[in-house]
Amino acid sequence: MNRRLLASLFLGAFLLLPGCLDSSSDGSASAGPGQMSPTELAWAQQVLDLVNVERANASLPPLAWHDPVSQVAYEHSVDMDVRNFFSHTNPDGDGPADRITMAGITWTAAGENIAYGQQTPAVVMTDWMNSPGHRANILSPNYTHLGVGVHLAPGGPWWTQNFMAP
Repeated sequence: MNRRLLASLFLGAFLLLPGCLDSSSDGSASAGPGQMSPTELAWAQQVLDLVNVERANASLPPLAWHDPVSQVAYEHSVDMDVRNFFSHTNPDGDGPADRITMAGITWTAAGENIAYGQQTPAVVMTDWMNSPGHRANILSPNYTHLGVGVHLAPGGPWWTQNFMAP
């Protein structure tokens, strides 16, 4: 198994947190600094499509794309590259739920998968599906939406999937 993927699993690929942390938001947070390039966006969409194929194979409903959560995922992918770390928790101590909440997104369940170095959406999805914790996120019936952030950079690509339910 890819060591980077294994490290991600041990860092807590599966996060399910109950409770609505920000009842004032309608989930329509504006995008932060930086946007995915057309290639990064196309790869993110391919990941969503592959996730939904896996969910269909497991008789689960598809996940809907969520733009604000995708922006959170992208910013985490960029942050991991720029600040040279690979973790669900950034150097400031913020985890996936913190980042989603800080973006003003209301949620009742949230989870994250990360990876880096896989050269295509198909390869990263194969690695995630071969990892029990990542697979559990992808096939969780608790999630209804997905945001994917892909950052193409040296040492990457950097991949983040943020799962959530409003």
